[in-house]
Amino acid sequence: MEFSVKSGSPEKQRSACIVVGVFEPRRLTPVAEQLDKVSDGYLSALLRRGDLEGKAGQMLLLHHVPNMLSERVLLVGCGKERELDERQYKQIIRKTIGTLNETGSMEAVCFLTELHVKSRDTYWKVRQAVEAADDSLYTFNQLKSNPGETRRPLRKLVFNVPTRKELGLGESAIAHGLAVARGVKKCKDLGNLPPNICNPDYLATQSLQLAEKYDTITTKVIGEQEMAELGMNSYLAVGRGSHNESKMSIIEYKQGDASGKPIVLVGKGLTFDAGGISLKPGAGMDEMKYDMGGAASVFGTMLALAELDLPLHVIGVIAAAENMPDANAYRPGDILTTMSGQTVEVLNTDAEGRLVLCDALTYVERFEPELVIDVATLTGACIVALGHHITGLMSSHNPLAHELINASEQAGDRAWRLPMADEYQEQLESPFADMANIGGKSAGTITAACFLARFTKKYHWAHLDIAGTAWRSGGKDKGSTGRPVPMLTQFLINKSGVSVEE
Repeated sequence: MEFSVKSGSPEKQRSACIVVGVFEPRRLTPVAEQLDKVSDGYLSALLRRGDLEGKAGQMLLLHHVPNMLSERVLLVGCGKERELDERQYKQIIRKTIGTLNETGSMEAVCFLTELHVKSRDTYWKVRQAVEAADDSLYTFNQLKSNPGETRRPLRKLVFNVPTRKELGLGESAIAHGLAVARGVKKCKDLGNLPPNICNPDYLATQSLQLAEKYDTITTKVIGEQEMAELGMNSYLAVGRGSHNESKMSIIEYKQGDASGKPIVLVGKGLTFDAGGISLKPGAGMDEMKYDMGGAASVFGTMLALAELDLPLHVIGVIAAAENMPDANAYRPGDILTTMSGQTVEVLNTDAEGRLVLCDALTYVERFEPELVIDVATLTGACIVALGHHITGLMSSHNPLAHELINASEQAGDRAWRLPMADEYQEQLESPFADMANIGGKSAGTITAACFLARFTKKYHWAHLDIAGTAWRSGGKDKGSTGRPVPMLTQFLINKSGVSVEE
């Protein structure tokens, strides 16, 4: 969809639809009051009659409003003015886009970006509107024999800003929002693909194609033979039960004179996780195609980064494998020698993501990184702790943790920091190896991070557990969320030092 920004009076807009807000109870926003005055009290008369209360998400589509150049006016309930927060704002935008898409209005001018959202400026409101609009219109129907299409879908949306001085902010917001939206879409598409299509080789091919599309990106793919030569025995063990070869893709983005140490993003890419010999229950196992959500989000972030053309040096690692039960599969009781030389006793083959990541985290030492962030659908325990709303964050470096939390708040893609004290390391002790791959039932998210921390001593590191936020389960809304692409992209925007108006 096409987005643009302008500054003008609502009554002068010649469009298929004008979108304005109504607060509860039956109170027009300042922009809506302007339309009411031009239309000789038409809108206020409707409100007095009880056609719209103004509750958040209510919609009233009007045709042929007196003295208006536009064909339609959409009144949008915004709730109580003092209670309009970030979450409600985005919900209102999503509902508005869905309504516009069903009315036959192929274009619209939206004045909701002039609503007051506490502590948020025009840039934030426009950018969030772009991302929310793209998210609400997303569908994954390319594998359906008859996908069906909206007859007259919304194709163009213009956001109005209060003054011409804010046009620059609005244009920056659209550029950034579109880049994030494209990254989120790619992340969703990869996550939603079935595992018989999206396997490690598919992710490697996609990584190579990304380098073909963008001059700022180069890609290297490492197969099982090279992994064996590197001593990545832990990574290889996980994929041993699958006929699909494990592959690790190294996507390097470099722009301008970014000659400093790189930022490294490592994504867990289990394209299907049956649990191995420690087989998962059958119910809901289809959703284990989403166990590559970390890799998909790293891929989406690298795409967004290339779209933004930020002056940075960033390396994205797609650590892809498939965990299946087979005569050649690794077993509980096996002891693996990792690339770092440390040994791991396998107590559960379904705690496989950390076994792939630990070797990937050792591999990236060669880049002498400024910092490393790994992203993984790692533990069901994170869902118990934080539900499906907030990503778990653990880090050995306080400044990095604070930067990520700040970026998550800016992007509306929230994370929460969990502790990672040394006491938790004791749960990983093994009588036969340097460590076990699980630490018992308690604090499972934290002990998983403690395991990874043993392989990250040579750089600043943070871990994002997205098990609860990478996808939605069940029903018609089932599917990848595209998180945490917005958070990671915002983090990189912040690191670049680029002004939002550039």
